[in-house]
Amino acid sequence: MPELKDIALKVDGLNKDFLLPHEQKNSIKERVLHPRKSGTEHMHALRDINFEVKRGEFFGIVGRNGSGKSTLLKIIGGIYQPTKGSVQVNGTLTPFIELGIGFSPNLTGRENVFLNGAILGLTRKEMKKLYPEIVAFAELEKFMDQKLKNYSSGMQVRLAFSIAIQAHNDILLIDEVLAVGDANFQKKCAQVFKDVKKSGKTVIFVTHDMGAIQEYCDRAMMIQDSRIVSIGKPRDIALRYEIANANIATSEGLEQMTRSKNPKIKLNQLKIRSESKQTTNFSFDEDIIADIDFTVNDPVQAQLNLYFVRPDGHYVAGINTTADLPEFIPKKGKHSVSCVIKSGQLAKGDYQVGVGVYTYPEPAQMIDVIDQSYGTETPIVSILEKSLSRNGDFNIEGHWTK
Repeated sequence: MPELKDIALKVDGLNKDFLLPHEQKNSIKERVLHPRKSGTEHMHALRDINFEVKRGEFFGIVGRNGSGKSTLLKIIGGIYQPTKGSVQVNGTLTPFIELGIGFSPNLTGRENVFLNGAILGLTRKEMKKLYPEIVAFAELEKFMDQKLKNYSSGMQVRLAFSIAIQAHNDILLIDEVLAVGDANFQKKCAQVFKDVKKSGKTVIFVTHDMGAIQEYCDRAMMIQDSRIVSIGKPRDIALRYEIANANIATSEGLEQMTRSKNPKIKLNQLKIRSESKQTTNFSFDEDIIADIDFTVNDPVQAQLNLYFVRPDGHYVAGINTTADLPEFIPKKGKHSVSCVIKSGQLAKGDYQVGVGVYTYPEPAQMIDVIDQSYGTETPIVSILEKSLSRNGDFNIEGHWTK
């Protein structure tokens, strides 16, 4: 457990509820004609959120739209107050949370620079000195005397980000900055991220870009249905996010995720066995062996990732080939590999087993997958004996063989 002085942010038992009216009455006429109260309901935006971010850490947060990511950032930034729980921030904070916060549409770009600088704690003298650099980075020299309401969304986010990175604060909150702006601006943002990371500042980064999560973050967290479902290595969270999106798409009756008909590497079969027999039932002291058959149609450097998921969709553990088979570039044709999972690691219960093949090195892009969400049959492993309790997600120990 890190000491308190090493913690930049501590979130403890955080809950946030919103009161939603069933029917909104905006005029006196509506209130006179329909005097009865329309009723309200509680929406649980965040439930039982607990995590810590270490000083100097680049911490990613992922989740589908509506999962609670941006609400969490707004509570950390002091824009919302939590319904329950606490947020402890050790240091000064720059809340570049989303497009438009801190900007006035009726002021010019130039006026908004100085207004935003004051909000971030910079003096007018400091802003005068930084102004040319801010404008040059945003590439808005010709537009600074126009009102902000005439800016495109891309222009606004470029200006906001250019101001935010000038703040002398310890912690930077960023929400989807890479989702807006052209390729050149995104490239400049990427360099800023690298510079910020080297500087030792703490960054809390919300995004849907799994490539960015894997490239910049030291750790990442996934929120689903207002709760934390996983905290761990960026690669594992990115893969978990991809799997969860497929599960959710299927459960909501949306179009089922489909596998490519002609992938470069096609996974044919996943079988589970013990050392002595074909089985999916294991005692606590038995190794679990997964045999994977696949066909290479177009040789490419890749990694296999074998993972265990609880019946409720919670990703529990995974293991990939990068340690045992770092140069995994199989030739064209049919192949088989096996993964031996050491005994004593999974708690009693049932686990859906899946396997994916991804491009390597990072960022990982899925080539093919055997997962229930994609309409493929997958084995269920049962650990029959009571065993050690496992809390949270972890990487399982084992080894791969060709």
